[in-house]
Amino acid sequence: MANYLCGEEVFRWSIVSPRGGAVASSSGLGVGTQAISEAGRPDIVFVVGGVNVQRATTPKHLRALRRYAMDARLLGSLCIGAYVLARAGLLSGYACAIHWENLSALKEEFPQTRFLRELFVFDRDRITCSGGVAPLDMMLNLIAQKVGVARVTQIARQLIVERVRDRDAQQHVPMVARLGSANKSLFEVFSLMENNIEEPLSLEELARLAGMSQRHLQRLFSDCVDMSPMHFYMNLRLRRARELLLQTDMSIMDITVACGFRSACHFSKANRKTFGAAPSVERRKQAPAFSVVREPRTNAAMALC
Repeated sequence: MANYLCGEEVFRWSIVSPRGGAVASSSGLGVGTQAISEAGRPDIVFVVGGVNVQRATTPKHLRALRRYAMDARLLGSLCIGAYVLARAGLLSGYACAIHWENLSALKEEFPQTRFLRELFVFDRDRITCSGGVAPLDMMLNLIAQKVGVARVTQIARQLIVERVRDRDAQQHVPMVARLGSANKSLFEVFSLMENNIEEPLSLEELARLAGMSQRHLQRLFSDCVDMSPMHFYMNLRLRRARELLLQTDMSIMDITVACGFRSACHFSKANRKTFGAAPSVERRKQAPAFSVVREPRTNAAMALC
């Protein structure tokens, strides 16, 4: 789309694999690929991972990625493709985005890598993405320096994307994935909080509706999420407010009411304390530029695992 709107070939890409030829994706879709040996010198190499990527990854994939790394190429991954980079030893000491479903397991397997909940992460010469629809946001941020923010806005409109999320955006990680499902009482309280954002419940009401004492409720939160119930509740409301702020055209006053804040001043103060900026400043944020790619034409290769 950037090429189309610019009227010239600003970017080009190849889909490569160790041997070339047809590669079956984890969904069963056959993808034609070029052999890595024929791909030339790409500026960026993305590893595309899918289901059972551990079994699909071969020594040839790892050797190829290490060669690219030695050649000072930018390396990236989509979703669980980060596993391949980590297994090749190419994410040690780096921050990395990974899908929430794989977060805990990869943290244990690769302790030298800092796995984050962000949608995507740019860390020096590594570009990683959590998967799903997040690669679109990542790529729009990546090409902003090349074609400019105004052009990226045009691309987003062509793709019917209302908002380009920036590198500070985080995945919404289901609480059960964060903490496990052992404590049903705790998840009942989470559900009560999520269903009562506009008119927040008091600590007394939460405890009564969950069938426990206030002291027991406070101890549960202290042991499991390391914060008080009301602090957790406030963070939940602020995250909901930030989603509305950055992804809708609702006025700040309407968001204030929808998320249970006493006043716009109260909302602004709480948002600034948690996210470092007032709601009005957050709304004015634009997609950041990525400054590494400088050559006249960018050539990207995707390695299928």
